[in-house]
Amino acid sequence: MTEMNDLKKKGKLKNGTEVLLRPMVKADRKAVGDFFGRLIPSVLQYVRNDVTDPKVLDKWFDQLNYNRVFPLLAFKDNKVVANATLHRVGYGWRKHLGILRIVVEPAFHGKGLGTLMINELVDLSHEFGLEKLMVEFPLRAHGALAMFKKAGFSPRAVIEGLMKDRHGENLDIVIMVMDVAAYADRRDGSAH
Repeated sequence: MTEMNDLKKKGKLKNGTEVLLRPMVKADRKAVGDFFGRLIPSVLQYVRNDVTDPKVLDKWFDQLNYNRVFPLLAFKDNKVVANATLHRVGYGWRKHLGILRIVVEPAFHGKGLGTLMINELVDLSHEFGLEKLMVEFPLRAHGALAMFKKAGFSPRAVIEGLMKDRHGENLDIVIMVMDVAAYADRRDGSAH
């Protein structure tokens, strides 16, 4: 398996901006807290945990376990600008499945950062031996839909009215899935 230092790499966005991608480490606690503190309520409403509560972040860092949740951070000028995670279950009927979550600072939306991070986690999921990746988000998040399609995910289900936004309005949720092995085969085949 890839060593943590091998996962540290530079990436270039559509506009030429360089970012550093690397796994989250315990020393990133303040930078991650600052990142979530800069996000606006319309972005924070889709995060699964109350990341404005320091106790939530403390728990994340205290329980950092790359075999369960692999957190990937993007940095610009030593500031976290995106957080993507690959969630895994080590046993049972879901052990072949990884679940992706991603939050990108709005100033970096539409610049290719999300796709760059998703591609890194897809490659890692292949190394971990995962067969499928899944993501779910509000159907009206058109940018996320385009980003995940570009990364090789396809919509598999829409569940109407499953969630509520911060104003209490019903949200339709889309579930997208990627076949990791097929993606890796296509990518490897295109390299020849």
